[in-house]
Amino acid sequence: MTDHHFAYDLTMDEARRRLAVVAALGDDFDPVRALEQEELAYDMLYSGLDAEQQRIYDHLVHAGILPDREQRRIA
Repeated sequence: MTDHHFAYDLTMDEARRRLAVVAALGDDFDPVRALEQEELAYDMLYSGLDAEQQRIYDHLVHAGILPDREQRRIA
């Protein structure tokens, strides 16, 4: 069996992908606002947890699986 070695430069494909992403975002995309909305969504997701949910959430934060949202607020 013959080994086939080839190289493919992904530079143009990556440039095309990035251009498509920027075009899809549109002219009115505000990255700061998007991050603020994402933070709000996480606040809503992790609010109002019952005792068992809070225990699991705390365990996941302690294990490093979820970020410590309280630490980020302090910074």
